[in-house]
Amino acid sequence: MSKVKVARKSTLIDMTAMSDVTVLLLTFFMLTSTFVKKEPVQVKTPGSVSEIKIPETNILQILIDPSGKVFMSLDKQKDMIQTLSDMGNEYGIAFTPEEIQKFKLQKTFGVDIKIMKQFLAQKAEVQDAELQKYGIPTDSLNNQFKKWVQFARKSNGKDMTIAIKADQKTPYKVIKSVMNSLQDLNENRYNLITALKVESSAKKE
Repeated sequence: MSKVKVARKSTLIDMTAMSDVTVLLLTFFMLTSTFVKKEPVQVKTPGSVSEIKIPETNILQILIDPSGKVFMSLDKQKDMIQTLSDMGNEYGIAFTPEEIQKFKLQKTFGVDIKIMKQFLAQKAEVQDAELQKYGIPTDSLNNQFKKWVQFARKSNGKDMTIAIKADQKTPYKVIKSVMNSLQDLNENRYNLITALKVESSAKKE
């Protein structure tokens, strides 16, 4: 008795549909993701159980490193331009269009306004390395930080949200000084950026 021959079927799988789905997913994540802003120093924020999210636009972020140096960032280039212009007028410094162009591209800024022109004259890679050495003056005799906040509020308006991001090892007196400066400007509402602390549900016996 002859054997029944089973017809061979192709084992080829059409991956066209899978490729289309992959491209769509990749496009979706690229369009919806937000990039982490480059910061001049690494800051490890204290833990908190609060899950309140700050807005993603109209943000003035105040960054305080472990040694107490203060840096700032604005998310809108037009606000960066106007704030620098007002600071220049306040301290009698005229910035060129080229310097303004370089400043508006800064992700984070934090040098004495008196050396801002020299800082902007440096190459971008040099600026990244040098910025962490400086910090915005916050002492009582030369509180440029207060001026930066004042002019940032002027350029952005009442919709601007202020957020403070400090390292967990930052001295409390430095953070208190920053808060006092904000209170002097009647900026009594601001957010503290923290890391989410996971609470253990297991109870200790």
